[in-house]
Amino acid sequence: MAAFVKAINAKIRSHPVLNYVCSTHFWGPASNFGIPIAAVMDTQKSPELISGKMTFALCIYSATFMRYSLAVQPKNYLLFLCHAVNETAQLTQGYRYLKYNYWGGKEKEGLVKAVDAGKDKAKELEAKAETKVKEVVGK
Repeated sequence: MAAFVKAINAKIRSHPVLNYVCSTHFWGPASNFGIPIAAVMDTQKSPELISGKMTFALCIYSATFMRYSLAVQPKNYLLFLCHAVNETAQLTQGYRYLKYNYWGGKEKEGLVKAVDAGKDKAKELEAKAETKVKEVVGK
């Protein structure tokens, strides 16, 4: 049985593509891609849900591993890509966090909600007035 496993391993390792797909240089970044995918998906959510501390930590984490991916031998470009996507998404989230919490985004959102509520109330009053006018004209 051991000879059979050794023979299969030798066959896999002799083919460059299969050797790469069966290595941690492939499966590490492939399994790690969940983090940047989630970060990109989170850019569509409300900025009030963003944690500034976590975003900062993930920025540092991704920058560190981008550097690491190029420092190891052989260079792991898939890991670099994974962390580059995550770094970009986290920087986007960081900008959204700062804009919402420190650069007037929260106040602007409150004004937009107030204006929308005012428009809705005006439409209600318009509909009531229109109904009254039709009643009066119809008599």
